[in-house]
Amino acid sequence: MAITAIENDGVSSITDKIISYDLLETDVEIITSGRRRIPAHSGILASASPVLTNIIEKPRKSHGGSSKRVIKILGVPCDAVSVFIRFLYSPSLTEKEMESYGIHLLALSHVYMVTHLKQKCTKGVGERVTAENVVDVLQLARLCDAPGLCLKCMRLIHSKFKTVEQTEGWKFLQEHDPFLELDILQFIDDAESRKKRRRRHRREQNLYMQLSEAMECIEHICTEGCTLVGPSSNLDNNKLKTSGPCSAFSTCYGLQLLIRHFAVCKKRVDGKGCVRCKRMIQLLRLHSSICDQSESCRVPLCRQFKQRGEKDKKMVEDTKWNVLVRRVASAKAMSSLSQSKKKKSEVLLKEEAEDFIRIRKTKFF
Repeated sequence: MAITAIENDGVSSITDKIISYDLLETDVEIITSGRRRIPAHSGILASASPVLTNIIEKPRKSHGGSSKRVIKILGVPCDAVSVFIRFLYSPSLTEKEMESYGIHLLALSHVYMVTHLKQKCTKGVGERVTAENVVDVLQLARLCDAPGLCLKCMRLIHSKFKTVEQTEGWKFLQEHDPFLELDILQFIDDAESRKKRRRRHRREQNLYMQLSEAMECIEHICTEGCTLVGPSSNLDNNKLKTSGPCSAFSTCYGLQLLIRHFAVCKKRVDGKGCVRCKRMIQLLRLHSSICDQSESCRVPLCRQFKQRGEKDKKMVEDTKWNVLVRRVASAKAMSSLSQSKKKKSEVLLKEEAEDFIRIRKTKFF
């Protein structure tokens, strides 16, 4: 059965829906702003919207001798009302309808509490919001209690604020809704603060990872030796000359130069102080704070720093230093875990490749 919308000057149609009301006459008329009359069934409207249920259940009044109940839906285009009523019969929308009437349907779905339509409109309008209309959409989203759409509009305003600032919507907002303008500016300020905190956190994490790598390199240099510096036994056997660069060579090479300087620096010996030597002492102290094998550790001054830390209360109670030690130890643990996973994956890939080659050989031979 085709449900039609009757207008004073003509007829406009709403799409078909085969339902149990096909053989029943319409008992409700929807009147739009353009004085269009859309016949509908009260049962369908009441089942789709609790607001329409309350309107329909009110005592009936006679309108010009007509036995049909009259419901006025004003303030939106007539075609938007037609699409809204059709959705109550058949819950589907075309892309063209969403493009043309998405904002109006969002308002209608909120007023008449049609949840399914509101979800569709919130998603559809959010996908089509632009810098030109974002202020208008944001105001509607706040009125319609659509927090997801509000957040999307706020993020778009934040990302394209210079463009939005030039729109008519923003200028109107500044003149007529200063509280919303203040909320937007506060959101932008909070977003920038979060971005700065994330950047600072990333820089700190990179620093901790670099220090963790430096700790591993110090252990590697003092136990195995690298290209320039190593244990005396390796020097005697000329093992350093034949050993190649390690995996973290850039960090390792810098530490080797720092160790060589630390060994021959005259300023450190004279007590005048040297920036590079102080840096080396801090690295050795950090290693000692992390090291759990100080008795057998071959890193210089490791045991001495441990013993000094146990006696010196100021070193024990140094909050900043303790935080640094925990963060570097955590970064070291994460690094070793990721390396072990990487090694396992490499071993698995190697085994799979060997199995594949073996299977290929058996097929050909």
